[in-house]
Amino acid sequence: MSFEGLKAIGEKLTGLGRPRRVVPRPRKAHLLRFADDGATPNNPFFPLLLYRSPVKLEKDCDPAALFEVLFAAHGWKSSWRDAIYDFNHFHTGTHEVLGIAKGRARVRLGGATGRVVELRAGDVIVLPAGTGHQRLSKSRDLLVVGAYPAQGAYDEPAPGEVDPEKARARIAKLRVPAADPVYGAAGPLKKFWRKPH
Repeated sequence: MSFEGLKAIGEKLTGLGRPRRVVPRPRKAHLLRFADDGATPNNPFFPLLLYRSPVKLEKDCDPAALFEVLFAAHGWKSSWRDAIYDFNHFHTGTHEVLGIAKGRARVRLGGATGRVVELRAGDVIVLPAGTGHQRLSKSRDLLVVGAYPAQGAYDEPAPGEVDPEKARARIAKLRVPAADPVYGAAGPLKKFWRKPH
């Protein structure tokens, strides 16, 4: 187990460095939409949500714990601490949220023909199932917290590792999560993630 994994377990057991509650700052949801490029399915219904520094990273709290507590409060659990993979991949069975706890990273979103975005400590991206993501570069101190809504099953195929039609069908079946991982049941996710009737 990694140092960060052990640290997270210690914090949960002792409560040290772990806030009881996190109140996010109001931030605009930047919407990024990506078309299916034939290799990376992306999501036909939901845009990626980018929040710039919705969490104030306090010096007396572990920044990763801030994201874990915030995401879990809104039903996005099964969190992990690590980085973002350096190869293009996506998830067909679940949506994902990524909070940048430390450092910075340049990430390509939406597959090979997608968009490159610079993420910094405090930023959050909410990836709808199918959305390609790949780390292009990072600072030495990069630490990311990821989490998933209660529904769904984790997978991480790269383009070419899954049948495209099966991937698209699996992505289309996923429901909208019960809450935005940052702003809860009334958050922007509920407004912008709607399937056509």
